[in-house]
Amino acid sequence: MGWLIVACEVGFWVIVLSGLFTRYIWKKNKAGAILLLMTPVVDLILLAATVIDIRQGGEATFVHGLAAVYLGATVAFGHRMIKWADERFAYRYGNGPKPIEKPKTGRAHATRQRQDWYRHLLAWTIGIVLLVGMIGLIGDSNKSESLESWIYRWSLILAIDFVISFSYTLWPRKSTTSNS
Repeated sequence: MGWLIVACEVGFWVIVLSGLFTRYIWKKNKAGAILLLMTPVVDLILLAATVIDIRQGGEATFVHGLAAVYLGATVAFGHRMIKWADERFAYRYGNGPKPIEKPKTGRAHATRQRQDWYRHLLAWTIGIVLLVGMIGLIGDSNKSESLESWIYRWSLILAIDFVISFSYTLWPRKSTTSNS
């Protein structure tokens, strides 16, 4: 199961890079777009494999929980990652504009940090729904302890991320350059 997660991550980037290569190097916009639209197929493969593995009656492991985290993260952050790669490919190979750097200070940085936390909350929500679904499929709390531990662990990480992300709203980063 662990190797499948690695394969899905590699597959995600192979599809993304193939789509961008097709779009900007070969100048086939439609074919590139079709390849980029295929990225959710990787998630569906991982979801199906996880459900099949759980339904076969084995004990849930750390890796099954990791699959739920991966799926939540790719749904919440996948589009942004593809957009990030697309902007850089367009700039480098397609005469696109230079990508805008993320703000590093001030209110804009605080806003970005909050938006990132909201995405993390979305990933957490999707992952928790998947974890609870897997726990329900197993139907035996002794066999699903590792999935339950993922819920607590990820909830703690989300809470820490909240404190850090929203601290920039109260105490924004100040620029280190002076305008004098």
